[in-house]
Amino acid sequence: MGTTLTLQGRRALVTGGGKGIGAAVAALFAEAGAQVVIADIDSETAEALAARIGARAIALDVASPADVQAFVGREAPFDILVNNAGVDQHAFFTETTPADWSRLLAANLTSVLACTHAVLPGMQRAGYGRIVNVASEAARLGSKGGAVYAAAKGGVLAFTKSIARESARFGITVNAVTPGPISTPMLDEAVRQGGPKLLEAMTGATLLRRLGTAAEVAAAVLFLASDQASYITGETLGVSGGMGVGG
Repeated sequence: MGTTLTLQGRRALVTGGGKGIGAAVAALFAEAGAQVVIADIDSETAEALAARIGARAIALDVASPADVQAFVGREAPFDILVNNAGVDQHAFFTETTPADWSRLLAANLTSVLACTHAVLPGMQRAGYGRIVNVASEAARLGSKGGAVYAAAKGGVLAFTKSIARESARFGITVNAVTPGPISTPMLDEAVRQGGPKLLEAMTGATLLRRLGTAAEVAAAVLFLASDQASYITGETLGVSGGMGVGG
């Protein structure tokens, strides 16, 4: 068995793929031979990336189950789904509102449910599928100033295990990665809201004492989406510089 990871001939849907971790995943998947569709609410950014890497981009609000179902109904089947789309908000819980909760839960959890629900029937019929959910170490450790985000990502981890149990008999694997502090536009926005001390606290919480890169997370996602991870399902892989140790 060779050691090169390949997705040759696979059709992959990457949500929130226009920037950050999603963009790195989309680019690496395309390099590995996948036919990549980037779904992002920011169609301009997604289209620019798609043109560079030889992928397709579509404007899609993945927090809308109806929109997702309509899109997948036209485009299915997909061999691989990467649920990456998400947003954060740095604020103490008492400073948030029910509207904030709804927005964060929709973007970070409902989107995962909607996309998974839409692609699973096609994967089941094919007897093959790879689903990789991008969660967060906040789901396992909690997040000061990000309680609702952490709650949503915790839901993603529980959902990952549940769908892995339901899908194994169809030849579908379902796993999650939990990034720590990764140098992305989302982290830049968190630091803008929380200040430089937030960045110091994030890097200080890792054993490696540095930020991670989107490429490092994408490499983990590629492995879990490849056939070399065919005996791995229901698992959570931390990509966080050791942040999760002892958590």
